[in-house]
Amino acid sequence: MLRRVINWVLPEENPGGVVFGTITIGAVLAAESGLHETYLAAFGSALVTTGLYWLAHTYSDLLGQRLSTHEHLTIGSLLRAFGHDWAIVRGAALPLLALAIAWAAGASQETAVTASVWTCVVSIILFELLAGIRAKSKPGELALEGCVGTALGLSILALRAILH
Repeated sequence: MLRRVINWVLPEENPGGVVFGTITIGAVLAAESGLHETYLAAFGSALVTTGLYWLAHTYSDLLGQRLSTHEHLTIGSLLRAFGHDWAIVRGAALPLLALAIAWAAGASQETAVTASVWTCVVSIILFELLAGIRAKSKPGELALEGCVGTALGLSILALRAILH
């Protein structure tokens, strides 16, 4: 069961997209913390932003590839690109789920956003450690990987502190 969850969260194909989605939603939530008056507005804003990042990333990658290779745009290439980059939306899913659960549990909006931001931070650290474990890193290498993940996670918290 745990393996299935890990493989859903970090699929073999395009795990970088998941990481990008997690970092993106973390930055968005850190920046938006307290800007919206309602849960629905905060959740909707995060959802729309995730969708826009997915579309923008997919479009820019596909257009860049076509500019380099002189290929025509086809429905097939467009669908493959959107499918490949769906990992960005998957990366935003856990933090958005944390926001929704906190909302359903009756937590204040600020508490819910905080829980969601921390979900991003912890996810990034765990992704980094999982990469190290999958690579069979030695303890020193695993410590470095944990530090890198922690530094990135802390940068999301720093963004929140700076903006609020």
